[in-house]
Amino acid sequence: MKQLVFLISLLFIAGCGGPEPRKPKKVKSGSYYKESIERSKQLLAKEERLIQDIIKADTTHSYVNSASGSWYFYNNKSETADYFPQPDDLVTLAYNILSFQNDTIYSMNQIGVQKYKVDKQELFPGLRNSVKLLKEGEVATFLYPSSLGYGYPGDGDKIGVNVPLKSTLVILKIEKESEIVEPIAN
Repeated sequence: MKQLVFLISLLFIAGCGGPEPRKPKKVKSGSYYKESIERSKQLLAKEERLIQDIIKADTTHSYVNSASGSWYFYNNKSETADYFPQPDDLVTLAYNILSFQNDTIYSMNQIGVQKYKVDKQELFPGLRNSVKLLKEGEVATFLYPSSLGYGYPGDGDKIGVNVPLKSTLVILKIEKESEIVEPIAN
């Protein structure tokens, strides 16, 4: 009887090995991500060629390349203003959105005058960066690749998938963060 108990105990202890991990059925190579990155690079290169073609065809304006990847020219440049919007400043602005073929997608009247707290509210990426490039009273027209516009998802309404955009931005007023008076809550 002792031998039987010992044998059962021995089998029980030997059978309690640690769990063995299952082997994956499929090993992901990362090729999907590599293909996606390659497609994005090709799309950006194509859109940059389109932008360069627009710039070459436009002999009346002098374009500037921003650090974020957009191109723009001044419709109205202020020689007297010297302050650029900083984070937390409140900027009153107006803008429109056009296609590269100059078809109006959203007019300034449709969008209306906006109050934008710099870097604290949502605008599409290109416009968020563009606000910080202009001073009060300045007007500029920007060309954005789709990655700086609404990108792959579009806006869910009039702007489709991967659509490069053109936008004229007007900075109406800049209120420095230190000048903004917040109402006191009771």
